[in-house]
Amino acid sequence: MTVIILANCPAGLRGFLTRWLLEISPGVFLGSPSARVRDILWAEVRQYSGKGRALLVHQTDNEQGFTFHTHDHAWHPVDHEGLTLLRRPAPAAPPGTSLTRPATPSQGWSKASKRRRFGGGRRGSG
Repeated sequence: MTVIILANCPAGLRGFLTRWLLEISPGVFLGSPSARVRDILWAEVRQYSGKGRALLVHQTDNEQGFTFHTHDHAWHPVDHEGLTLLRRPAPAAPPGTSLTRPATPSQGWSKASKRRRFGGGRRGSG
């Protein structure tokens, strides 16, 4: 089983892939080509994807039962103790802000916890 997912790729590339794979949703192709045909298709996808990105998932003989390849994708495959995982890039922080938690947690009860514990009633009622 082979799955190819395209995003922002030329329509001609989608038409090319429909010769060997079934397009089950826009940009999502599914089929069972031989390993040789799969490698040729992936080379064509990488060559003609333009400014788009692509993801290839196919069966293989490993612990997960599949492997994947990416092209111009922000997420990259990383091997972690024999398992292939996708590493997402950390979001960019706006200037002057930090994405990390404060060094010390806030003290006391949250407003919701106080209402639940002490029966503060519904919010907004007077």
